[in-house]
Amino acid sequence: QVQLVESGGGLVQPGGSLRLSCAASGGTFSNYRAAWFRQAPGKEREFVAHISWGGGTTDYADSVKGRFTISRDNAKNTVSLQMNTLKPEDTAVYYCAATLVLYGSHSSAGSFDYWGQGTQVTVSS
Repeated sequence: QVQLVESGGGLVQPGGSLRLSCAASGGTFSNYRAAWFRQAPGKEREFVAHISWGGGTTDYADSVKGRFTISRDNAKNTVSLQMNTLKPEDTAVYYCAATLVLYGSHSSAGSFDYWGQGTQVTVSS
């Protein structure tokens, strides 16, 4: 069973950048698919990005495509989310998620078994 801890959130001005990191422990992280989701106040948790076991396949929500990049370092048991050209609508709590076996869509929160505690990202001037 893997444990996930996110870091790197904070306050940034529109147009700025942030890099989120998720540190995994308690399992062979290279066996897990990983993803980032986010949840804004009063809204449902939504898909942001997904990465395959080895990092060779990625997918993004249309709202972040071209601005965000997901990556992983299995030697360090980490998955990262580089966020550029941030917009106020990117403000949310960002969650790292992982699963050994993907039974449903990788863009569905219900497909992931393990979650971090979340890190707040606020984009505001």
